[in-house]
Amino acid sequence: MPARGLNAPQAEFWNGPLTRAWARQHDRIDARFAPILDLLLARAAPRPGESVLDIGCGSGTSVLALAERVGSGGRVVGIDIAAESVAVAQRRIAAAGLRQAEVLLADAATHPFPPGSFDLLVSRFGVMFFEEPVAAFAHLRSALKPGARVALAAFRAGAENRWTSGAVAAVRDLISPPPPPGPEDPGQFAFADPARVERILRGAGFAEMALASEDVPMRLGADAEEAAGFAMTLGQVSRALQDAPEDLREAVRARLLDFYRAAEGPDGVVMPAAIWLVSARA
Repeated sequence: MPARGLNAPQAEFWNGPLTRAWARQHDRIDARFAPILDLLLARAAPRPGESVLDIGCGSGTSVLALAERVGSGGRVVGIDIAAESVAVAQRRIAAAGLRQAEVLLADAATHPFPPGSFDLLVSRFGVMFFEEPVAAFAHLRSALKPGARVALAAFRAGAENRWTSGAVAAVRDLISPPPPPGPEDPGQFAFADPARVERILRGAGFAEMALASEDVPMRLGADAEEAAGFAMTLGQVSRALQDAPEDLREAVRARLLDFYRAAEGPDGVVMPAAIWLVSARA
């Protein structure tokens, strides 16, 4: 495990069976989040020669994109707590021959980064899971140069993200999804409240915070069948179905098919992802 003590629960979860799809199906996940990564990169505006820290980089797609933008004279360090995803990222970087990129298996909240090393901190959905977010961001700030830029993508409230909350609601009478985390707990929607995001960043010593609301069309599948299958592989529904009997799985699949058919169109199943693009300066 790359984390102990306070962050051990996150390390255990992200290295457990319920999250292996993030590594094994990274191409499908990356395709789904591609429009969001494009917006994040536009907000981050990485420049040739810069040093970039990518938090929660997963299987490395954001690291590869950043490395292309900073060029051979720059440097990108990705960090993630999930061993299988990191292994995938490292293989992809080696295959691309990008010597300016590397990925570390470690906890970003405690890893001993060299002080004042980075011009830019970026994260696509990787910062909502800190057990102690103020302390984690203060630690990350120490790794940044004075005035370094921060660009984060984080989900807004679950109710605004019907692509996932609506799917759970459609099957709630069939399964028992895990209880939602509290407003101060880590989780997918932990950055939903903009006042909390600003409080965290200000408490960690950042300045010039700004949050831009974006509703990004997200293609969940070529059809309802693919979207439903993916929901049963990754996310709240899949967690609730662990070790479920086949008849229950089929009943859930039927409900999900009905839910996603309502969003089918000429481009497949497309629903908006409600996100924040967060920017700040060290």
